[in-house]
Amino acid sequence: MGKAEQENVTTVTAFFLLGFGDLQDQQLPLFLLFLVIYTVTMVGNILIVVLIVVDHHLHTPMYFFLGNLSCLETCYSSNILPVMLANLFHGGRGTISVAGCMTQYYFFGFLAASECYLLAAMSYDRYVAICKPLLYAVLMNGKVCLQLVAGSWVSGSLAINITIYLMHQLTFCGPSEINHFFCDFNPILKLSCSDTRTIKLLTFFLAAMCSLPPFLLTLTSYAYIISAIVRIPSASGRQKAFSTCSSHLIVVSLFYGTIIIVYMLPKTETMQDLNKVFSLFYTVLTPLINPLIYSLRNREVKVAFRRALAKCCPFERI
Repeated sequence: MGKAEQENVTTVTAFFLLGFGDLQDQQLPLFLLFLVIYTVTMVGNILIVVLIVVDHHLHTPMYFFLGNLSCLETCYSSNILPVMLANLFHGGRGTISVAGCMTQYYFFGFLAASECYLLAAMSYDRYVAICKPLLYAVLMNGKVCLQLVAGSWVSGSLAINITIYLMHQLTFCGPSEINHFFCDFNPILKLSCSDTRTIKLLTFFLAAMCSLPPFLLTLTSYAYIISAIVRIPSASGRQKAFSTCSSHLIVVSLFYGTIIIVYMLPKTETMQDLNKVFSLFYTVLTPLINPLIYSLRNREVKVAFRRALAKCCPFERI
């Protein structure tokens, strides 16, 4: 890259995140709401990770995956919400450097892709547990679980590394306003004065490679799971089997459902505003409901919490 091109790249050194700046009268309520959401998300997910690590009763494949998911959601929220809170605190319009914007998008893409694979691994775990219970200990041994988790994290980094490399070749020379509450792919590309056709096409292909296989694996796993549950003769048996995967199914439905709405539907002016609302579901609400549904709907997690509380506060047993 020549000297003149380098100067053009640095013409725009910062972007303005418009976020929810059009709701001027609601900035303080929104700030307090998202502050509570961020606090509950962090406390809940970190608590799940700690319980899984310290309680040997939770040292099973299902909770090993859940611990990794909670760790991922903690990082996910910390990448999005602090910037959003800072912008809301300053009136809804915040400034972020080009490098900071690229960094935020990198971690967003990396964690979102990793979550796709991790949710697929969790669905496969439930498939084996329900459809092949006698082979569960063999098929989901420690080595296999570690490989699935490591593969999820590594796979999430491959596509985003290529995308970020290509985005660093773009020239930004104005305008500099991102009509979103975080740095996402399409809003960033709208600000580039370079030819973006190649990066759009390549990124679409990479996104499909990262999301379609785990999505299809998740659908296939649940098709087999539902088929197996329906064939269970007793109602109590069906309820028990479904309860082991219902929480995960809620997370999967919310995560993929909102992503499909945001990234697959036509980009009209009306949808541009709605996309900000739908984006809240997979960036803010999914990390929030993860600890809630896995703790409130899971007896083993609640029992583990009581055991940990009893160890920390033994006087309560008197």
